[in-house]
Amino acid sequence: MNLNKKMAAWVLAFASMGASISAQESVKVEQSVTLTVDQAVSYALENSRTLKSADIDLEMKERAAKYGWNVLLPTVQVSGTMSRATEYSPQSAAYSSIFNKLTGGMYPEKTDFADEEDHWTPVGNVSIGWNFSLAMLKQIKASKVAYEGGKISLEQSTNEQVLSIKKLFYALLLQQESLKIQQATLENSRQRMVQAQTNFRNGIVPELKYLQTQVDYENKKPDVDTAEQNLNNQLDTFVFLIGMPVGTRLSLEGEINPHYIEADADKLIERYGSNSLEIKALQNNVDSLKENMSAIDLQTWTPALSINYAWQPAYIGEDGAFHFFKDLGKDDKWYDSGALSFTLAWNLTNALPWSSNQQKAKDIKQNLLKLEISLDMLKENQKVAVRKAVDTLNQARAQIEAMERNVSLAQRAYDMTYRAYRNGTTELLDLRDSEQSLNQAKLGLVNQKYNYMTALLDLENTLNADLTSERE
Repeated sequence: MNLNKKMAAWVLAFASMGASISAQESVKVEQSVTLTVDQAVSYALENSRTLKSADIDLEMKERAAKYGWNVLLPTVQVSGTMSRATEYSPQSAAYSSIFNKLTGGMYPEKTDFADEEDHWTPVGNVSIGWNFSLAMLKQIKASKVAYEGGKISLEQSTNEQVLSIKKLFYALLLQQESLKIQQATLENSRQRMVQAQTNFRNGIVPELKYLQTQVDYENKKPDVDTAEQNLNNQLDTFVFLIGMPVGTRLSLEGEINPHYIEADADKLIERYGSNSLEIKALQNNVDSLKENMSAIDLQTWTPALSINYAWQPAYIGEDGAFHFFKDLGKDDKWYDSGALSFTLAWNLTNALPWSSNQQKAKDIKQNLLKLEISLDMLKENQKVAVRKAVDTLNQARAQIEAMERNVSLAQRAYDMTYRAYRNGTTELLDLRDSEQSLNQAKLGLVNQKYNYMTALLDLENTLNADLTSERE
C-alpha cells in the first residue's frame, strides 16, 4: 500500500471540487493546534469560499422566491414633455378652440403661430398599467421551486466538503499510524544494535553480529525520516485546505476505530432511498420543467388581461407654454386627453401545432421524459451503490476480525523469535522476517479499518443519512 499516493489522490480530489480556500497570510511564529475530525470539518466549512459563494446564490434565489409576486404589481409611470410644433396643426387649432370656449370668447381662435412660444405645448403624462395572465401564477411557483433547488445544491456542496475533509483526516491518521509502526520498528532495531554492541564488547557475540544490527538500524533510518517528512508535508497541505494560517503546526486527535453497523441493503434503500440529494436535485429539475410546461399551456389556452389608465394634461392657458407653472391647479387652463382601457388578448398563433410556442412545449415534454429516465437510472444506480457499499462493509468487517486474530498470532510469533534471538538460538534474519510479518499484519488491520470507515462515509453520503446512530 502506497500511503503517499493515496494522500496525493485525496488532495487532488478535494482541490478539484473547488472546496477550500486559498491560504491566509503566513505567520511569523508557528502556532500549534490540535484538531478532532469534527473541529476540522467545522473550521473548513466556516472558511470555505465555495460555500460562501453558494450562500450568495441561495440568497438571490430566496429573494426571488420571496418577492416573486412582484410580477402582479402595476406599472406606474410619470413623465413631462415639452412639444414644439413646426406648423400650426389641427390639434393646435382644437386646443385654441377649446381655450376660446373656456374663456367665453375673450380670445379669438388662432389659425397660426404668432411667436416662438406659441410653437410649444407642455404635456404631462401619468400612466398606470396592469397586466395579468394565469401563467404569472406559475412563474411565482417556479421561483419557489428554484429556491428549493438552491437549498438542495448548497446541501450537496456542504456534504461533499464534509466527506472530503473526513476522508482526508482519516487518511492522515492512517499515514500517522504507519509512521508509528515504522518508528517502533526503528526503535527495536536501535535497541538490538545497542544490545549487540554491549555483547560484542563483553565478548559474547562476534563483531559480525554487531555490524549486522548496526546496518539494519542505519538502513531503516532514512525510510523513517522520509515517512515523517511526507506526513509533515501532508499536514501542511491539510492546514492549507481547511483555511488555517500557513505555518500552523497541526496535530490530529483521533483514531481509526470504526463504529460497526448491521447493514442490510434492502432495508437501507427502503428507509433512506428518498433522502438522496442527487435524487432530490433531479426531482427538483423535473418539478421546474413541469411548472414551465404549465405556464406555456396557460399562455396558449387562456387570454391575458391588460388594464391601462392614462392622464395626459396639456396646458392651453394664455400665458404661453413657458409659463404653464403659473396656472398649475387651474382646471380651466389644462386640457385632459387621458383614457381608461380594458383589453383582453388571446394569442391564437400560440395554439398552432407548428408555432414556436408549441415547439417549445414539445421540447419541454421531451426533456421531461429524459429527466424521468435519468431519475429511474439514478435510483437503480443508488441501489447498486448501496449494495456495493454494504458488501464492502461486511467484507471489511470480516477481514478486520480475521486480521485482529492475525495480529495476535504475529505478535506472539515475534515475541518468541525475539526471545530466541536474545538466547542466540535464531538468526537476525529470522527476527527481521518475524518483525516484518507483524508490521504487515498491523498495517493490514488499520488499513481495513480505514476502508470500513470510508465505505461507511460513502454509504451515508449516498443515502444522506446518519447510519452511525444504529451502531452496535
